[in-house]
Amino acid sequence: MADFNELVETLSTRSKMAERQALTEEATKTAVVLPFIQALGFDVFNLEEVVPEFVADVGLKKGEKVDFAIKIDGKIVMLVEAKSIGTKLGDAQFSQLFRYFHVTEARLAILTNGREAWFFSDTDKQNLMDQKPFFTFDLQQHDKRQVQELSRFQKGSFAIDSIIEAASNLKYTQKAAAFLKQQLDTPDEDFARFVGRQIYDGSITKAVLEQITPAIQAALDEIIRDRIQDKLSITLRGNAAPAQPKPEPEVDAEASAAEDADIETTNEEVEGFMIVRAIAARIAGIDRIVMRDAKSYCAILMDDNNRKPICRLYFNSATTKNLGLFDGQKNETKVRVEGPTDIYKYADKIEEVIQTYLEH
Repeated sequence: MADFNELVETLSTRSKMAERQALTEEATKTAVVLPFIQALGFDVFNLEEVVPEFVADVGLKKGEKVDFAIKIDGKIVMLVEAKSIGTKLGDAQFSQLFRYFHVTEARLAILTNGREAWFFSDTDKQNLMDQKPFFTFDLQQHDKRQVQELSRFQKGSFAIDSIIEAASNLKYTQKAAAFLKQQLDTPDEDFARFVGRQIYDGSITKAVLEQITPAIQAALDEIIRDRIQDKLSITLRGNAAPAQPKPEPEVDAEASAAEDADIETTNEEVEGFMIVRAIAARIAGIDRIVMRDAKSYCAILMDDNNRKPICRLYFNSATTKNLGLFDGQKNETKVRVEGPTDIYKYADKIEEVIQTYLEH
């Protein structure tokens, strides 16, 4: 798996370069798509494994081509259609894939523009390609779980039955996740009534719905926060104290000592730092997340580098607390918080800025 991770990272670099230089479909194929197929373990120079410009007559349509047909033991297992890297896959016309899927023995099809790869199967109706992909992979932005999912398609471990089973599971998981996300944002009436019948004795009237819906939404938020904390607690064991910041170059030792003496790192700042570390642990090593306290705020940085700010904790006031959030251009936005645990509400913003530092 370690070797495959390295191959994916190499593909990520190729994809970023292609986005700047590969202006045509053919250039995208050469720069990214063929290396992508090769990374999955297929010999792109062997026509017994990778057939370019695959032709099959489909009904009255003669001589149509799909970019690549992938074979194992002489049987077509995947079809691949490539678009130029500037093409949005959602707007792409990939009718060849639909037609060829029906007349070949392939049960998998990949549509890619050299940045994203969309994987299709026939989970809705056998031998008829689904309208929507069951799995999408972004070559430039992905996590370990997604890389592990991609590894299913390697030639050495290719097992069509388990892939189709996983495809079906992924499809329903994605639909369930989309539904639950919608309920997290705004619980609809049917969902609120369903939960209400479990927690309220009596008829669920409109007045009762208005009363319990905010409580349901708050409960969902609390469950998500608890799940995040539980999932990441193992990562935080043994890291109860914040990492010590690296010493700054000495300019004036006496002045520096006097300034440090006025700085007091509070328990809330330590707790906030640990929460940011917990959020960051999903995509980065927690040893890279460092706290640097100052008089007016407590800075949380990536790699102990003040040019890589993640957020700032303005927790020194006795009456108000604020969280400073940064975007990819290092612009800071302050939001009011009640305490450290509110930081979980902004986990997506914290992950986004960390991801920008990981990519550069």
